[in-house]
Amino acid sequence: MNFFDYLFQEICNFEKNLVLGPKETASYKKIYYNSLAIAGLIRSLAGENNNVLLISPNSVFFITVYLGIMKSGNAVIPLSPATEKRNLEHIIRETNARIAFIPKPLTSRIKLPGIQILTEENIPDNDKNIEGLPDFPDPDFNSERMAQILFTSGSTGIPKGVMLSHKNLIANTRSILRYLQLTEDDIMEVVLPFHYCYGLSLLHTHLKVGGSLVINNSFIFLGSVINDLQKYKCTGFAGVPSHFQILLRKTTSFLNMDLPHLRYVTQAGGKLHYIFIKEFTEAFPNTKFFVMYGQTEATARLSYLPPELIESKKGSIGKGIPDVTLKVVNEKNEPVSPGETGEIIARGDNIMIGYLNDPESTARILKNGWLHTGDLAQIDEDGFIYIVARSKEIFKVRGKRISLKEIEEVIVSVPSVVDCSIEGFDDELLGEGIKAVVVLKEGSDPVQEKENILETCKRELVPYKIPQKIEFVSNLRINESGKKIKDGT
Repeated sequence: MNFFDYLFQEICNFEKNLVLGPKETASYKKIYYNSLAIAGLIRSLAGENNNVLLISPNSVFFITVYLGIMKSGNAVIPLSPATEKRNLEHIIRETNARIAFIPKPLTSRIKLPGIQILTEENIPDNDKNIEGLPDFPDPDFNSERMAQILFTSGSTGIPKGVMLSHKNLIANTRSILRYLQLTEDDIMEVVLPFHYCYGLSLLHTHLKVGGSLVINNSFIFLGSVINDLQKYKCTGFAGVPSHFQILLRKTTSFLNMDLPHLRYVTQAGGKLHYIFIKEFTEAFPNTKFFVMYGQTEATARLSYLPPELIESKKGSIGKGIPDVTLKVVNEKNEPVSPGETGEIIARGDNIMIGYLNDPESTARILKNGWLHTGDLAQIDEDGFIYIVARSKEIFKVRGKRISLKEIEEVIVSVPSVVDCSIEGFDDELLGEGIKAVVVLKEGSDPVQEKENILETCKRELVPYKIPQKIEFVSNLRINESGKKIKDGT
């Protein structure tokens, strides 16, 4: 089955709005028929089994084109409008893309020689069936076909293309819906970009059940997010750690808000230290807090921790989502015992086809049907998984392996700290030293807070884990997905 057909099985003629918000709205019916028109256009221009670029911020334009490309039997490549020129050129070479959809206001800035550019002017504005559209559904469509390519930063800095099939997308959407229990009454505040797998999962799940999305591309303006949550009576919010840290400690109003409609929140994209989860759940005791873990190579999601276990299993990423098997194994590929450290591996219909044009990397990460995540973890007696360090969060000082997250967790326990990032630096004596880059609450005294941080570290950490340098900044650098950008990454 085509993923498009799976999504629209029951809701293609809904008159209600999928997209809500102050800037634009769009009904299910309108998006459905306009996406079909886009599918027909692409087939007439390029046939099938090609790669098509989509460079756009979150919008009705993005959603319509994204769905239309997949319906056409071609693979969509969603990219950030901020993609660097050299990376964009690399992606075009790797994908051999010849068509790109770009909103008209961006065409003056984004130049793609040799690529046919299509804008919103090429999308008809209608909400009724028109002749010549692709048949729905297509009973002979092979769900193993590639639906999209998501580019992620590789270890060398060169973007790697993760190839996902229609089956991958269907499987992950179905699994997420089973544990979140979404319905057509759910309204999600979307601050995550759709070119990021976590953001796309919000689109997929809410579209499938007939819910709604409030698109907000300006998380930096916290007031607009808070206003959305109240004005549109949002039932859900999804974010990476920095989103929650900023909401909790960069504004004094959020924790005192009344949000009776906020049924649940989800957090993924890295570890959110427990102190922040505790602050949130104490402020909003009736809002379910889902801790989740995933990778682009797994379409989006691999595990979740049920909200009722947030306290008893704090620090855990939970267990595998429905229809996904997770293991933590040692170097011999044998399951570890409780307390022993190993690598998380995963198996399920959500696991990617492989990396585009990179069979060697694919062979290293996909072995005998299992995805080797590279993330180190332990399990407890009940089988719950605890990440010790993700693949880029370990470095050595004096020959000892150190987890960056362990140090960050201690520093953010200081009440005046909004956020913290741990980095290494070259040191003549140690070989590599530890630097803490810290964001403080407004009005804090850096001299006093440096003493507080060091005292806390001395109390909670062994000496070789205490940062030799502490640098205060007004804001940590984050990318469009809200993830921290560190030196050298």
